[in-house]
Amino acid sequence: MLKFLKSLLGPSAGKAVTLAERDVPALLDGKEKAARDVLKAEVAEPVQAIRAAAAGLQMTVNNLQGADQDPEAHPRIKSIAKNSLPLFLKAMNTSLARELPDEPEEFYAEAVECVRGALNAVRGQGRYLTVAFPEEMKDIRSGIDAIGREVNTMTKALGRFREESDRIAAVRETAAALSAARNDLVQSFAKEERVRERLAGITERISAVETETGQLAGDPAYLALEGDRARCAEMAAERDNLLRHYASLTMTASHVLRKAEKIAAKKKLSKEVHILKGAMEILSHHDVATAGDVTGALDAACPVVQKMIAEGDIILKNREERIVFSDTAAFTREVGSLCTRHSAVAGQCREEEERLVSHPVPSRLRSLGREKEQLEHMRAREEQECSDLQSWRKEREDAIPRFREELAKKLGDMIGGTVQFQEDGPVRG
Repeated sequence: MLKFLKSLLGPSAGKAVTLAERDVPALLDGKEKAARDVLKAEVAEPVQAIRAAAAGLQMTVNNLQGADQDPEAHPRIKSIAKNSLPLFLKAMNTSLARELPDEPEEFYAEAVECVRGALNAVRGQGRYLTVAFPEEMKDIRSGIDAIGREVNTMTKALGRFREESDRIAAVRETAAALSAARNDLVQSFAKEERVRERLAGITERISAVETETGQLAGDPAYLALEGDRARCAEMAAERDNLLRHYASLTMTASHVLRKAEKIAAKKKLSKEVHILKGAMEILSHHDVATAGDVTGALDAACPVVQKMIAEGDIILKNREERIVFSDTAAFTREVGSLCTRHSAVAGQCREEEERLVSHPVPSRLRSLGREKEQLEHMRAREEQECSDLQSWRKEREDAIPRFREELAKKLGDMIGGTVQFQEDGPVRG
């Protein structure tokens, strides 16, 4: 294996190479190590030269601190130089004090900053020192230039290294995408298996619910309830009919009572207004009143209305109103009778409905119905998830050949040959 990988790291122009996907990471590690070894070899001399030049430049800067100014310099120049020298020395010492690591890329970054800082010092405070210290400043510039030339040499070597690193990184990215696609397939099969297990459990439970539902529907105790349900339905129909008849009669009466209440209010008959309002509240309530409340209210209100009819204050508009107020005693008895009958029928119906609802068989059937509905929703979700999973897996399966082809091409370009992959078995969870 090691010998095989070493052969790939050497000259491979025109070679046709067959390798397994699992060998790609080791191959790339080897290419990366080889590129870094080349970089170290190429920058070894510039690094040594930069260290030496930096040490020499530091000595020149140190000597500048005790150097004498050019005696022919103008006094004004000398004064400026005296003030600028400490600032220049501080800037230069700061730049030259930067630690230069052994790692080539880190070394290069620090060397660039060293040159940049020194150049800024020369172009800043250093420009006032050129006349006062001509020889020393010339030596400083030469030292900076020496470092700069070696940095430029390193720049070219690092450029080649980074190009190679980018090629390796691109191959790694494609290899990682291929590996991820294969891993996704393995996980998708395992996930589908879990989904199908849940589906089987849900389907089994639905079958059990349907079986129990069928058994309960044929249970003699349940079948015996059919007659009770029919009687309950008849009572509910009678209750509703009584309610409609009651509502029809009381609505007609309430319409006339409302007219009477307005007339009484206009005439400021407070007692009559109170009687009429009380009757309307009872008749217009959404619940059917008791017979006693209804008859009491009508016995008090109807004479007031009849008096207004007799005096011509109220004119009855239709047949229904005339029937009601032509014989208010009969109307009151009829409404009271409706209230009594409705109360009895509604009570019996309520008791029967409660008994039917509380019966264990219908209660269990309702529970099974709710459970089946929930199970059907769960099964639909699981089936959709299974379908989505299969579609997603198909996309990953289609992507693998593309990734393999792309990886083979990038590897071939990198080693200067043609790369083919060994055939892999089918991916299963």
